[in-house]
Amino acid sequence: MKAIRAKVRAATQPRFVGLDLNVVVGSLNRILRGWGAYFRYGNSSRQFSLVDSYVHERLAILASRKHGRRGRNWQRHYNGVWLSRFNLYRLTGTVRHGTAHAWR
Repeated sequence: MKAIRAKVRAATQPRFVGLDLNVVVGSLNRILRGWGAYFRYGNSSRQFSLVDSYVHERLAILASRKHGRRGRNWQRHYNGVWLSRFNLYRLTGTVRHGTAHAWR
């Protein structure tokens, strides 16, 4: 969890305020798809939900800075409807329940 949070934090740093949010979402999608493909098997749905909410928070904070809003008002302005406008890859719902392939 520390690794994915660090990658998401690095992709949504304040220095990216000048970029279009679709560009930031594109870099986040690459990170999330790779991480999700690796940890898809097993019991990881709770962790995927935590990562999704963290990505939503970081994107909302970045958008809040981009538009000059003060404070953590991301819950009111940047809700799920706002997030669905982007083509953000969601980890929730991608878990494969079953056994991993192990060699004997």
